[in-house]
Amino acid sequence: MKKFSLLLILLILLSSCIQKSGTKEFSDLEAVGTMELMYAQQFGVEYLADGCSLITINESGRFLIVPEGQESPLNVDSDITVLRKPINNIYLAATSAMCLFDSLDALTHITMSGTNADGWYIENARLAMKRGDILYAGKYSAPDYEMLMLKKCGLAIESTMIYHTPAVKEKLENVGISVLVERSSYETHPLGRTEWIKLYGLLVDKEKEAESLFNEQIEYLEEINSNDTGKTVAFFYISSTGNAVVRKSGDYTVKMIELAGGQYVFTDLGENETATGSVNLEMETFYAQAKEADIIIYNSSIDSEIRTIEELLSKSHLLTDFKAVKNGDVWCTNKNFFQETTEFGLMISDMNRIFTKNLGDLDQLNFYYILR
Repeated sequence: MKKFSLLLILLILLSSCIQKSGTKEFSDLEAVGTMELMYAQQFGVEYLADGCSLITINESGRFLIVPEGQESPLNVDSDITVLRKPINNIYLAATSAMCLFDSLDALTHITMSGTNADGWYIENARLAMKRGDILYAGKYSAPDYEMLMLKKCGLAIESTMIYHTPAVKEKLENVGISVLVERSSYETHPLGRTEWIKLYGLLVDKEKEAESLFNEQIEYLEEINSNDTGKTVAFFYISSTGNAVVRKSGDYTVKMIELAGGQYVFTDLGENETATGSVNLEMETFYAQAKEADIIIYNSSIDSEIRTIEELLSKSHLLTDFKAVKNGDVWCTNKNFFQETTEFGLMISDMNRIFTKNLGDLDQLNFYYILR
């Protein structure tokens, strides 16, 4: 009788352990749906039968997202990184993602940044760092490993720049910190970059909010009346060496100009050169191709902000002869231009208002202002 009772207890305990750890093999889990994506091509999400989600990022890896309080399925493929919710104490080294977390009201998931407070033009991020809610943990190429481990970093979100320092990625993983390399910069459509908000919404349990925020940007595109305004546009800044730095013909900024109804003055420029989105041109070459542009947009998100035509001309006297300068059609981007991935639809809408002269009494839009 005692042996029977002991055996019964062992069977109950064994059954309890099996139930706790889960009996489902990862290979047996079927996909019951996928995340709907309109423009993003660099990632995909499958929803699995047990409530987990499988993220696949092109050339970057796969990530199994396990709901809070649920055990991971058994025998997950070795190339898949398992992330259990809640995903907190994130080290964010990919600057383009900060505005997405901010829009989702999810900055509390980020406690460490690869950019210091002065490098952020996103107000809430800068204030969080000044309060000490988000700490500077070193740039992507030289993170503070001790801080990351002390703060129990749950995930390091890196841009593809991390591939220039592979030893850093390897060390992060060796000390037990999962690394997600996001590839939003490889999206060819501007709203493909914005659509990464859906991936981060999945990580922080705010998928509905992410969907709503993305749809707002779609609406801005749908409100644009003219697909071709006939306006030619030069987008550039003058480097410290005196060259004009312009965007490649296939760059997403050029796509924004086109979606707003403009025509970029450079065609087939730098398509097969370096992976960066910009090209350096000698001023004489820039002058020859951009002199007759109807509209100039000066990129102050890289260079320092300027406020007057005189400041612009001080950078190069050749700009004096430009059609847009003579007609007073010179605009400048705000400093936050490249950090506001969330609002690319609104940026395109702003451009369209410039191209169509639909400004009313405004000389200051959401992301651009006119030089006087």
